[in-house]
Amino acid sequence: MRDSSKRKVSLHNRQSTAGGGTVTVHREACDGRLDRTVANVREGMIPAHIYNDRELFALEKERLFGRAWTFVGHRSEIPQDGDYVVRRVLDDSFIISNAGGEIRAMFNMCLHRGMQVCRAEMGNASNFRCPYHGWTYRNDGRLTGLPFHREAYGGDDGFAKDAQSLLPAPKFASYNGLLFISMDAGAEPLEDFLGDFKFYLDFYTKQSTGGVEVRGPQRWRIKANWKIGAENFAGDMYHTPHTHASIVDIGLFREPKAQKRKDGATYWAHRGGGTTYKLPPGGFDERMRYVGYPDEMIGRIKDVWTPRQQRMVGEDGFMISAATCFPNLSFVHNWPKVQSDRDDRETATLPFISIRLWQPISENETEVCSWFAVDSEAPPQYKQDSYKAYLMCFGSTGMFEQDDVENWVSLTTTAGGSMARRLLLNSRMGLRSDGSPVVEPLTAEAFHGPGRAQVGYNEHNQRALLNLWADYLS
Repeated sequence: MRDSSKRKVSLHNRQSTAGGGTVTVHREACDGRLDRTVANVREGMIPAHIYNDRELFALEKERLFGRAWTFVGHRSEIPQDGDYVVRRVLDDSFIISNAGGEIRAMFNMCLHRGMQVCRAEMGNASNFRCPYHGWTYRNDGRLTGLPFHREAYGGDDGFAKDAQSLLPAPKFASYNGLLFISMDAGAEPLEDFLGDFKFYLDFYTKQSTGGVEVRGPQRWRIKANWKIGAENFAGDMYHTPHTHASIVDIGLFREPKAQKRKDGATYWAHRGGGTTYKLPPGGFDERMRYVGYPDEMIGRIKDVWTPRQQRMVGEDGFMISAATCFPNLSFVHNWPKVQSDRDDRETATLPFISIRLWQPISENETEVCSWFAVDSEAPPQYKQDSYKAYLMCFGSTGMFEQDDVENWVSLTTTAGGSMARRLLLNSRMGLRSDGSPVVEPLTAEAFHGPGRAQVGYNEHNQRALLNLWADYLS
């Protein structure tokens, strides 16, 4: 990451009129406020207003989302030549297109008068025609035609269309089919950005040589700050016994008690982290069966997961659950009990995987984009049942989803008031007053994954996420 510690805050001066005079809030004052905010975050004492602050959101747009790698979709959404989806990185719209098997990301703006070239969200097309003046582009971005080229421009002498194409994304790359854009042309390579978190990404995105396929995204908006969901999925096991107690009590989830969350481990590795459940005794196959995977899928998983990845499940007994990859990409892996479509008296434990993006709209509104992901080589019935489990738990009307959103909206609303600027939220769970850990991190022999892992309730991951946030902003 580039050292930006000496850069000035680039917020515009604010002006207000009071008593006929003009009061200017100088950049130096903005610098001072940001310095205090960052210092408090470093201590694990979170200024409550960061979850509903317009000035900070402007800074996030410029310094964080203008530089970090942001998820925009999955390769399986555009499998055929001509397939495309339209996705945003905050205010910037991009066409993600399969042109002859090569995936491209192109800024969705006509070179003529700036109209959006493609206004559909997805489809299949060999060409895109701007609805304003009819300029036409191939699905690889090349300009191929414009009305009255000779009459209006004098042909190629006035405008050489063959040399023109839609503006490509500054940086575009993929990992395990996950597609990312960085708005910084000088950004570090995606795999360097992800670092050791790639070890954990494989659990969600590589269960056979064919990888996963996705359905979606479902999209809905919540009146909540984007950071709250990212933090929650990164490491908040502490809320489960309280927020989701009723779901566990009715027997939906496989684990008998919500309090078992404290027996799992949280982990953080470079740009991401998440939570795990502690599994009952057994080997790799037994533990995979416990969470609902059929033998044929277990065989394929063993072919693609490294020995180290398999040891984390088979020897250490930890199964990955929720996770967040900085800044705003999260994952869910759960295994609820679902009624069979063939016999409503029978229930089965069915794992599902969800990928979700916390797309910021403003300081107090987020668009949630949620994809269902499943191994492309899984049996058809498994895919159907797993999708049902996803919808029931973490779809737009899922039971876990409804519980979480109620909390996040309340937090964001309260953070927008004047009193929130006087309050520091205590995010030091897992630390003593001198900064030493309440529970020592797990050894490499007890937890085979990279990074830092520890058992029990703590907020190490939330602190790590917000420290990265502070790095980018300061």
